[in-house]
Amino acid sequence: MSADTVVRARIDNDTKERATEALHAMGLSVSDAIRLLMLRIADEKRLPFSIQAPNPATVEAMKELAEGKGKRFNSAEELFRDIGI
Repeated sequence: MSADTVVRARIDNDTKERATEALHAMGLSVSDAIRLLMLRIADEKRLPFSIQAPNPATVEAMKELAEGKGKRFNSAEELFRDIGI
């Protein structure tokens, strides 16, 4: 199968660099990864991973964090103590 078309995508530079480094460690290029993704989608008629929309409670928590209202913990144990479990 010959590669006879070009696919372009816009992505922030940091993400591209981190992904490129990770892919290089696997012996793959960005083009290889995109080609593999597109092949899986074409063959399976679905994304090869789960996409889920956040529920209303999660959306509210994300909004609070974006506004700087969230709590931060240094460990899971601290979080569990805070919520009483």
